[in-house]
Amino acid sequence: MRRPFRAPPPSKDGPRTNHEIRVREVQLIDHEGSNRGIILTEEAMGIAMEAGLDLVEIQPNAQPPVCKIMDYGRHKYQNQKKAAEARKKQKTVEIKEIKMRPNIDTHDYEVKMRNMLRFFNDGDKVKVTLRFRGREMAHQDLGMKLLHKVRDETTEIAKVESTPRLEGRQMVMVLAPIK
Repeated sequence: MRRPFRAPPPSKDGPRTNHEIRVREVQLIDHEGSNRGIILTEEAMGIAMEAGLDLVEIQPNAQPPVCKIMDYGRHKYQNQKKAAEARKKQKTVEIKEIKMRPNIDTHDYEVKMRNMLRFFNDGDKVKVTLRFRGREMAHQDLGMKLLHKVRDETTEIAKVESTPRLEGRQMVMVLAPIK
């Protein structure tokens, strides 16, 4: 006779607490941080109940497992706050794109360069895209000269991450800020 399929119990993220701890004895650290030694799990639960706190398994692989008496809800809340704070301090590097044409006017070029400098100061990478139209493809050397000019003007604050290369009808170069 075949047994019906039974799904495994849902896995709980985080350490086991209170009645989820199924071992006979544990190494106990009380709520003041002092080591109580190896005691029975039921006795440890009683001490935790008296203090109005939870028994939390902090090292399940130790022999016997190490458990600590603490306010588990408060502990989880503080960990969430730390994680949120770490995420807030994290800076994601974006790739900003500057589009140009091979015969760009000087004023337009200066505006694009000002924007590029602002992006570098914000810590972002810049992808310089040079688009060729129609017969401009016959003068790719003009585009290469323009990209080299951009590279030369930004050498103090940025380094070339990917050299100028032709992708279809556009030439692309990526610059990254120097830390």
